[in-house]
Amino acid sequence: MKIILKLKNIILLTSVFFFMAVSCKDKQEVLEDENAQSQPNIIFIMSDDHAYQAISAYSDKLIQTPNIDRIANEGMLFTNASVTNSICAPSRAVILTGKHSHLNGKIDNLSKFDTTNVTFPQILQSAGYQTAMFGKLHFGNNPKGFDEFKILPGQGDYYNPTFITQKGDTVINGYVTDITTDLALDWMEHRRIPEKPFLLMYLHKAPHRAWYPDEKHYKEFTQKTFPLPETLFDDYEGRVAAQTAEMNILKHMRLSYDNKVEEDVLKRLNITDGGSRYEYNRMTPEQRSSWDKVYQPISEDFEKRYPTMDDKELMEWKYQRYLQDYLGTIASVDDNVGRLLTYLDDNKLSENTVVIYTSDQGFYLGEHGWFDKRFMYDESFKTPLLIKWPNKITPGTTEDEMVQNLDFAQTFLEMAGVKAPEDMQGESLVPILTGKKELWDRDAVYYHYYEYPAEHAVKRHYGIATKEYKIIRFYYDVDEWELYDRINDPQEMNNVFNDPKYAEVVAEMKQKLQEVREKYKDSEKLDNHYIQLYNDKTHNNLED
Repeated sequence: MKIILKLKNIILLTSVFFFMAVSCKDKQEVLEDENAQSQPNIIFIMSDDHAYQAISAYSDKLIQTPNIDRIANEGMLFTNASVTNSICAPSRAVILTGKHSHLNGKIDNLSKFDTTNVTFPQILQSAGYQTAMFGKLHFGNNPKGFDEFKILPGQGDYYNPTFITQKGDTVINGYVTDITTDLALDWMEHRRIPEKPFLLMYLHKAPHRAWYPDEKHYKEFTQKTFPLPETLFDDYEGRVAAQTAEMNILKHMRLSYDNKVEEDVLKRLNITDGGSRYEYNRMTPEQRSSWDKVYQPISEDFEKRYPTMDDKELMEWKYQRYLQDYLGTIASVDDNVGRLLTYLDDNKLSENTVVIYTSDQGFYLGEHGWFDKRFMYDESFKTPLLIKWPNKITPGTTEDEMVQNLDFAQTFLEMAGVKAPEDMQGESLVPILTGKKELWDRDAVYYHYYEYPAEHAVKRHYGIATKEYKIIRFYYDVDEWELYDRINDPQEMNNVFNDPKYAEVVAEMKQKLQEVREKYKDSEKLDNHYIQLYNDKTHNNLED
């Protein structure tokens, strides 16, 4: 009997230890699973040419963007975010590689992207992230580091766009901003692997030129009138390079291509416009019918008014038409950002998902009389940047540190707990985002623009900006310097480079510029190298 009891006790103890061991093992597996899930999901939302002035979190003078604003309200808004090279494809190359244009080789929209560059999506994919890209990449038809992609060829189209996929090209009927969002949501709903963290690059074509809004928003925005910028009639005194640029709304914005005036009207007015309504020709008969009901009366009104318009009146008319369509495309972006944020909430993904909203650069909305970008002046150089990271960022924070798109790659890698390659040139924003600003010590950012001679005729230049000053050197076919007092002249109307009162500042900024160029491994030798490449036309595959 005693032997039987002892056996029972042994069996009981063995069972207890077995179940304890199993329980500990299960608990360890759970902890391991939780650790695997502790890497945040990352959703990178980028629009094309979205001016910070056209986000109501920055300014509500032009438009309300409640869904984009929500990212700032629940996270951090940067007021001094900038780009390294204000033009579409080079900006995207900097973001992907974490390297300035002179090192990644994508200096302009003409040059090919060197696919031997290692990009942060490749690194995240290797670290176990599921990766997807939908929308506008702008260069390359087979982006590396993505499990799935559907991207627009080149600039893409607003209506009934073509998409490049791993299985071949396909045309999807509808409006591009809605379609890009549909693709992103469909991927998250049906092909996202719940056990893995994910990187989703959700990239909008809008509001890139030539600004074709969807039906809902062109019906709304063509009825609006917008305040004129104080510098709309800038005469560019003291700024030699600005005087020769070809991006003035009055002189260079096309009545047909940009302002949507019907070509028959222009013929009757004997106006040679030099542009066509390509997007209009892509529309279905139903889409054209809806469009014509709104835009034909605009053309008819222009035909009546044009013969008596002076330059000031024509400039103001073109400005209003520009903003009506430009802002109409942004309203659709905001609607669709709202769709994505709602999906995250409804599917309990918000708490462990970082959401970033930015643009590939800023844009002129009539400031200095301009549209487009390219210059190192603030409206082009600065870019919107809003980031929400639940439980890491204090909601509603505004930050004025000097950050750049150069920093995104290393930021995402640190968020994921992945070591960044030594040759990346940015700095992770994680210390700023998590309240450890004492670890951030940058006081100047570097800029270099290369695409000249080319469309819009913005001369080659490089420079640095601090919170207080900005110094720019224009080169190639000129040798001009500019200095701006960013505190006392925020509109950058007064070049004080030759002002004796700023002589000491000039000396300090020129010295700092040289130090920053050396830090980022840029040089006159590289300037001459890229000039020679351009002159030899060895990279002439225009993509913009």
